[in-house]
Amino acid sequence: MVTDKIALDTNIAVDVLNAKASTIALLQAYTKIYLPVTVCGELLFGAKNSNRKTQNEPKYQDFIAQYEVLNVHDAVAEEYAEVRKQLKDKGNPIPENDIWIAAICKVNDIPLITHDKHFTQVDGLLVVHVPFET
Repeated sequence: MVTDKIALDTNIAVDVLNAKASTIALLQAYTKIYLPVTVCGELLFGAKNSNRKTQNEPKYQDFIAQYEVLNVHDAVAEEYAEVRKQLKDKGNPIPENDIWIAAICKVNDIPLITHDKHFTQVDGLLVVHVPFET
């Protein structure tokens, strides 16, 4: 897959926030990086729910502000329904927020970089799967 654009899944965004060198190096190949709005919500929840809320909230808000946010609209809602039904028919459910992330990326024709293998179950979603490092 050759592209200059990529959308970050939450686990990849957390890697970047934590300055994980291997993830940051991978992202150097892309000229345009996007955040699905669902990822923004998950990040902000994590900040608000942390023991370091006062430090993390502004840090996460600044991080989000660096990227173009991909929002939900009627075409994304339609794609969400298609993806959810397709996964149900396959007997392969994935987390609800991940269905939204997949739908957003599919509608915008932007690959998703993630540590989660389950995104590969979504037909037509371009996925860059990066295994977790132990």
